[in-house]
Amino acid sequence: MKSTGKQFLKHVMPAIVKPMRVLWNEVIGFIFLVLGVVMGFSTYRNFRDVEQHGSPIPLIGGSLFALLMIYFGVTSFLRARRISRS
Repeated sequence: MKSTGKQFLKHVMPAIVKPMRVLWNEVIGFIFLVLGVVMGFSTYRNFRDVEQHGSPIPLIGGSLFALLMIYFGVTSFLRARRISRS
């Protein structure tokens, strides 16, 4: 009975774990993309107002953060695609 249970888990678990990993990477990728886009729009609004305030530091920091979040989102989707194809 023990070996039958082990064989069952050995065959069923990969069929469950693989789609869960793909879904996890897609959800995380979506969250990162949303954060990047929201921060990008916020940075754009700050860019329009930089003439009034004069300091480019929030503009640079916001741009870097937005680009980093978009990069993480895209690589997460690519990782999910690679997992689903393997």
